[in-house]
Amino acid sequence: MNVCFLMYPWEDIKSPENDTSLTLIHECVKRGHGVAICTPSNLTIRNSVTNAFCTILNRAEKISSSIKTFYNKTTTREEMLPLAGFDVIFMRAEPPLDPLMLNFLDSVKDDVFIINSVQGMREANNKLYTAVFEDPNNEIIPVTHVSKNKNYLIKMIEESNSDKMILKPLNGFGGSGVILIEKSAMGNINSLLDFYISKGDGGSEYVILQEYIEGADQGDVRVLLLNGLPIGAMRRIPGEKDHRSNVSAGGRVAKHKLTKQEKILCEKIGPKLVKDGLYFVGIDVIGGKLVEVNVMSPGGITYMNKVYKTRIQEKVVNFMESKVLERDAAFLRKSKLKKLVDEA
Repeated sequence: MNVCFLMYPWEDIKSPENDTSLTLIHECVKRGHGVAICTPSNLTIRNSVTNAFCTILNRAEKISSSIKTFYNKTTTREEMLPLAGFDVIFMRAEPPLDPLMLNFLDSVKDDVFIINSVQGMREANNKLYTAVFEDPNNEIIPVTHVSKNKNYLIKMIEESNSDKMILKPLNGFGGSGVILIEKSAMGNINSLLDFYISKGDGGSEYVILQEYIEGADQGDVRVLLLNGLPIGAMRRIPGEKDHRSNVSAGGRVAKHKLTKQEKILCEKIGPKLVKDGLYFVGIDVIGGKLVEVNVMSPGGITYMNKVYKTRIQEKVVNFMESKVLERDAAFLRKSKLKKLVDEA
C-alpha cells in the first residue's frame, strides 16, 4: 500500500514523540507500506494530471521502535508523483482549510481513498458543522449563536441566563482566540466584538457566541472517533493561568473514561460522520456536550497512548488497509463482470 500524507513539511516536525501524524507514518512504514509527504502548496497539475512534489521516505531494513529515533534516522528524497497512483491520501494539513487544495483533490477522489473525504472536509472544516446534528433541546450541543451583527450578539449576551459565555472566531483552531466573557464586564464586550468582527480591509468576520458549560474551567474531553466509533479519549486540563485546555495552549492531559452521556453523544453523531466520509475525527466535549469537531488533523494519539499504554495508530492503519482492500476487491469484481459482458 502506498500512502500520501498531505500535511506540514517533514522538517517542521518539532516534537517527534508527540506528533500524531508522525506516529501514523511510523506505523505505516513498520508495516512495509510506501509513504510520501506533500504539503498543500506542493500540489500541481502536469498535462491535466494532478501531481504533488513529494518527500518520499526511503525504505530501511530496520525500523526503530522509537518514533524520535525513526524520525532522526529516516532519509528522504524528492520527486513529483501523481496523486491518483496512491492507495490512500491521509489529510493531516493544519487548519485553516485551503479551499484550493480541495479543488486539486476533487480530480482524484474517485481514484484514491481519501481520509477524510473532500466533501466531508468542505462541510465540516469550521465550527458551523455542529449545526448539522439535530438537537432541538440542546441535549448534546450547547446553545450557540453565530453572527457578525454586533447588536444581535450583545442582545444574546444580555438575554442569556448565564453570567458567562464563550466567544471565539469562526475559523480559529488550537484554542486560538477563545475567550471567556462575563456580563459584569459589558463595557469591555463592545470593544471585544469590534476587535473580533472587524477586518483591517474594512470587511467583517463571523464570530461564535456559545453557552458557557458548567465545569468548563476544569477542562474538556478530547475523543477520537474512527469510522464513527470512539477509539480513545483523554481529559485536557487548563494551565494555571489560562482557561483553554488545548495542549498547544499549555494544557495537560489525564486519563478519562467515557461517561454515559458522552457515549450517547458519540452514538448520535457517529453515523452522520461516516455518511459524510469523516472517518478519523477528534471531538471536544464539555459536560457531555459537543463543543467542536476536528476533521483536518485531529491530534491526541501520542498522549492517549502514554496514559493508557495502548497503540491507537494500529487501529487507524488497520482501518485504512481494510478500506483499500474493499476498493481493490470491488474493482476486481467489476473488471471480471465487465469481461464477461465484453466476451458475450
